Amino acid sequence: DFRPTYIMHCPLQLSVRSAGLWRGTHQRPSCFRGPRTQSKLVSSCMKGDGRDDPVSSRREALLGLGLAPASLLSLSWASESTAEQLTVEAVTPAVVPFRPTPREAQVIDIVERTTYGVVNIFDVTLQGRPAAPEAEVPEGNGTGIVLDASGNIVTNYHVLTSVLKGLGPNALGKRVARVTLLKPDGVKQTFDGVLVGADRARDLAVVRVNAPPELLRPLPLGSSQQLRVGQQVLALGNPYGFDHTLTTGVISGLNREIRSQVGTLIPGGIQTDAAINPGNSGGPLLDSSGNVIGVSTAIFTNTGTSVGIGFAIPIDVVKRVVPQLIQSGKVTRASLNVQVASDDVAKRLSITRGALLQAVTPGGAAAAAGLLPTRRGLTGIIAGDVVLVVNGRPVNGGLDLLNALEQYQVGDKVDVEVMRSGEGSSGGTSTLTVQVTLGE
Repeated sequence: DFRPTYIMHCPLQLSVRSAGLWRGTHQRPSCFRGPRTQSKLVSSCMKGDGRDDPVSSRREALLGLGLAPASLLSLSWASESTAEQLTVEAVTPAVVPFRPTPREAQVIDIVERTTYGVVNIFDVTLQGRPAAPEAEVPEGNGTGIVLDASGNIVTNYHVLTSVLKGLGPNALGKRVARVTLLKPDGVKQTFDGVLVGADRARDLAVVRVNAPPELLRPLPLGSSQQLRVGQQVLALGNPYGFDHTLTTGVISGLNREIRSQVGTLIPGGIQTDAAINPGNSGGPLLDSSGNVIGVSTAIFTNTGTSVGIGFAIPIDVVKRVVPQLIQSGKVTRASLNVQVASDDVAKRLSITRGALLQAVTPGGAAAAAGLLPTRRGLTGIIAGDVVLVVNGRPVNGGLDLLNALEQYQVGDKVDVEVMRSGEGSSGGTSTLTVQVTLGE
């Protein structure tokens, strides 16, 4: 058998040889005749060698091998065959489907269930300021939580500070905010929000929108009673105007004293390392079941942005305040009708624990129960009664006393244990328990 020297450079010869059809008795095409250089072989196969017509030579070779002329179609050049095989589908990498972990699936489910109950709130009196070429941060921008199908939405008081200052005591029922809701199809719709009620002391406010019921998705409210440090939490909000942003973390502290942006102290705060930034104010802090356990309200920072220390108002405080705001526009708190001494005054009078009563309002709840204020006696200053326990709850200071009374209503009766300093040269202290009917 004839074995050409440059077999790999002639596609026709390669196909014929691989098919086992070459026979030395047949007329060889010009490209098979003798050893030639690679360039001459290619030229011979493609263009002919000047002695034979290239088309007739290829046809002659096929006929000599007993192959039909149609076989020419199957013996295409290698370069053409390769080009035909390089389709988009052939070179597109396979897509690996996303398979979330059980924890990821749980978080995704919570976000998809709760995101429509989170709204964006803008103070109507303030304009946006440029924060970056690609973003605008509206002053007075915050977040709100849909409470019910009537359109009541809770947010922070400080989100509406500017408009509330401008309206003064006549703010109830007035337009104070623009509230943007997210529709199920992903389209946003904005409504006017009118003030229902506000509580500066707890940094809470309620606005109402006249939106269709199908757009109002109330969030489920949990409890802050059984929270634990280390418990996983999720924060939803609109930081810097980026709506419906999710951040996650854990509860990193409990019973923190929060100083709000309007200067009030809020007891029992929840501390978290979930990123809370300007714009998150008024948004929900959720537990791992998707229940609201707090309302994001403040951060501890030297830069104005999150450093991993954020605070939320406990939902149990919200549940005590908000119904009163919806009912009457204001909050009436139960009180002993007393003034509690500062820590410095208490230390000067050697009081190391409890809430020292500096003054008692005449005719008030404490006065009616016989509690005594700090006063001047024959031997000098006599410390007033020191509240130690309220209905079994220990009181270590003025803040604890406020927290203890927070859960009661005006007219409730509570047992108050106090330490009383003796008068005269004998001095000494005694402990007694009195029942107090709480006043306003």
